[in-house]
Amino acid sequence: MRRKIAARMLSQGKGIQEVAEAVGVTSTSVYRWKRALEEGGPGALTAKPHPGRRPRLSPEQKKELEAVLLQGARAAGFPTDLWTLPRVAQIIETHFGVRYHPGHVWYILRDMGWSAQKPERRARERDEEAIQRWRSERWPEIKKRPVKMDGASSFSTKVALCFNLWCAAPGHHAGRHPCSTVGSGMSGSRLSRR
Repeated sequence: MRRKIAARMLSQGKGIQEVAEAVGVTSTSVYRWKRALEEGGPGALTAKPHPGRRPRLSPEQKKELEAVLLQGARAAGFPTDLWTLPRVAQIIETHFGVRYHPGHVWYILRDMGWSAQKPERRARERDEEAIQRWRSERWPEIKKRPVKMDGASSFSTKVALCFNLWCAAPGHHAGRHPCSTVGSGMSGSRLSRR
């Protein structure tokens, strides 16, 4: 934008110092712009973007990489079908001879339209029917039960709950309960038979 304003002012016959002060640059820059205008016209002042570093993987290699990724990690020789950044970095190095830090592989994958996804961890023995039954039958019952606090503090409530659980345990002896001492709480004690 500054270059365009400077070009307009210079074409109106304004001086280099005046233009420099108006657009907030050094007079050296305005002098350079004036010379570029004289040699190449207004197009010479358009900003040229810095191309940056040339990508180390060509578009064709990225397509080939995507084909490998779509086949799955097991097909590439890994024990699970989960693609991780270190695994993708290893594939890139093996197939194309280009070494990337695993953290930089993410930029390549993102440019290719891939996104990070966290695998959902589920137990192998998971019983979906039992879970649904519990959610529809048991959970509503538990949720309906009122909790009576009677104005007790949270610490005394925890101790009372703990005492109730402890007293129901077989082999309980009065006075030996780990929660009976102040500050021990439920989390720090282990329930065991005496």
